[in-house]
Amino acid sequence: MKKQIMQTTLLAVLGLSASVALAQAPNNDGYLFDNRGVVARSGFGLCWKTTRWTPAMAVPECDPDLVKKPEPAPAPAPAPAPAPTPKPAAQKVTLAADALFDFDKAVLRPEGKAKLDDVTSKLQGMKLEVIIAVGHADRIGSDKYNQKLSEKRAEAVKAYLVGKGVEANRIYTEGKGKKQPVTGDKCGTSTKKTKQLIECLQPDRRVEIEVIGTR
Repeated sequence: MKKQIMQTTLLAVLGLSASVALAQAPNNDGYLFDNRGVVARSGFGLCWKTTRWTPAMAVPECDPDLVKKPEPAPAPAPAPAPAPTPKPAAQKVTLAADALFDFDKAVLRPEGKAKLDDVTSKLQGMKLEVIIAVGHADRIGSDKYNQKLSEKRAEAVKAYLVGKGVEANRIYTEGKGKKQPVTGDKCGTSTKKTKQLIECLQPDRRVEIEVIGTR
């Protein structure tokens, strides 16, 4: 009886309404809740805690400073901008015919080697993709003979470039025979092998080189 009187007096002092339930909510026994499921408060507005209360039981409406707020998720890092793709820098070089081959020959002349040395020096600092070497011949002789001769000239250029350190699989060779002369009609239409005609058709005995790569 004495215990009941003391408990009633204590509730009156704290200003708890008659509807306060002394039983704790099943999900948090650190506070007293009224019959509405709301935390009971004293006349001073303080939440009524039980003896089992610990900071880990804190609820936002009573002890907001003790409730750990979830940290906001970090914003996703922006995707890195794709690196610009380098554009191929095409470099077309036509080697002078009289510096490459003599009439009816597929052997590089010293002047031709000097021209190829200049080409290899231009490869420094370049990411080489391919070198295309296309051989040509003048109109003197048969189509079949000149086709073979033009291919041999292109292969002679490839062999020299490989000897200078260029990878063989980067060099493509092709022969065009006498199909693509550059002299046009300035040497007339004769096919008779004369010294004058041989000299006039010298520009047709050539190898054109196209270098493709990126810097």
